[in-house]
Amino acid sequence: MTDLAPLRMRLQTEGKLTLQIRVIPKSAKTEWAGLMEGGVFKVRIAAAPDKGKANDELIRFLASELGVRRPQVEIVAGATSQNKLVRITG
Repeated sequence: MTDLAPLRMRLQTEGKLTLQIRVIPKSAKTEWAGLMEGGVFKVRIAAAPDKGKANDELIRFLASELGVRRPQVEIVAGATSQNKLVRITG
């Protein structure tokens, strides 16, 4: 489990967050998998990378974890890659 308090605080203070995320699709469940070097968050996704299903699940997961609505979470780079850049607005 990742401590999200600093991220939530930054989102509340600055009004936005940009996160680098490495996804692991087709996992048993969607969950945080740790923090890699360089501040990249690792997230296991319980969806296949098929027709955007993994991206949709990532957006749903991040919105739920950070307490925002889904439209406030946007994949700005890496939509077809395991390495993604995600912007969250508060």
